[in-house]
Amino acid sequence: DYLSRDGYKAIEKAIKELKAGDIIEEVKRSGLRGRGGAGFLAGQKWELAAKGPAEEKYLCCNAAEGEPGTLKDRCLIRSNPHQLIEGIIIASYAIGANKSFIYINKGYKEEIAALERALKEAKERGYIGEKILGSNFSLDINIKECPDKYIAGEETAMLEAIEGREAKPRQKPPFFPAVKGLYGRPTVANNTETLSNIPHIILKGGEWFSKIGSQNSPGTMLFTLTGDINRPGVYELPLGTTVKELINNCGGGVKNGAVLKAVFPAGPSGAPIAESQLDIPLDFESLKEAGSGLGCAAVTVIGNSKCIVNTAAGFSRFFMEGSCGQCPACQMGTVKIYRLLQKIEDGRGEIKDLAEIEEICGLLENEKVYCHLLRGAALSARGAVKGFRTEFEAHINNKRCPQKADD
Repeated sequence: DYLSRDGYKAIEKAIKELKAGDIIEEVKRSGLRGRGGAGFLAGQKWELAAKGPAEEKYLCCNAAEGEPGTLKDRCLIRSNPHQLIEGIIIASYAIGANKSFIYINKGYKEEIAALERALKEAKERGYIGEKILGSNFSLDINIKECPDKYIAGEETAMLEAIEGREAKPRQKPPFFPAVKGLYGRPTVANNTETLSNIPHIILKGGEWFSKIGSQNSPGTMLFTLTGDINRPGVYELPLGTTVKELINNCGGGVKNGAVLKAVFPAGPSGAPIAESQLDIPLDFESLKEAGSGLGCAAVTVIGNSKCIVNTAAGFSRFFMEGSCGQCPACQMGTVKIYRLLQKIEDGRGEIKDLAEIEEICGLLENEKVYCHLLRGAALSARGAVKGFRTEFEAHINNKRCPQKADD
């Protein structure tokens, strides 16, 4: 029972003892960074929205989770929906929002039902609705189901869907959601995991949270460990835990005792790291310095018997099929990357194709487009070629895969 484990004590503290500005300062003090992929400082985003001149503001929880290999939001909602709801209430109170949305993958039937039950219970106890806990703060929380598509989870695509349009990204600059978001009003868009941290920060303090994890990436994070691993699953660990510790201590090592070939720390959205790099800490800065990234921590393990060309081609196909088609550079670029990788995998590749992949990806990484899909496709493909060039060359020279990939 959530109430028996200090449930909703954080919102009682927030409303009865703290001002909205105090809550934002506590979140800033914690150093909490967004857990949806970008790693933006949550407190700064809240402060930007709170200072907006508009009277009407919104809080949107993004639980779309459409990227392959990530299940953390699903696990959080299934196991503890009240924790998320309490985080939403506190965040809404802090920024001055009276209406909030939980934007969730329509395929998450069990999780949607859990949220509906929890929202009903929270409302019955006076944590949602009019004049919460006798204050002047009122809040309505609605569930908005979204398509089971990767692009639908982009934060501005979420806003489009909530407004009743197709879930496609919108152009952000010069206005970002915290300044001009849902219905043109200041809007905070936070990931499920980000908001689930809030009750703990308010109860125990931002300083307490800041001492967990690494200096610039405080707190814990949920890592979805998949691929060639003995114990796949979702594991909560302090940020700064090494890749090796996650794989060996949590995942029980590579499947069937095989040698590890590569790890994609951000799933398909970032460059892979090799077996020699397993001591890299899993945090935003360390992985960026290594030429990879953390993303939403969909850690994908590739054993030595698997083909890196096959893996890279599969990831590039995901991005090609996931492109919404609004930006020509993305639509054409993802197709070009996929065709070149597929050509190599099929045994029709030429050495010059590798240089072309690297050149195209280098250009596309910084292309001005509406969302990060293209950048993810480019980072993943270029990183695979750069880190495992010998295997790509073997494919090309032998006109076949040196190791037949498992289906």
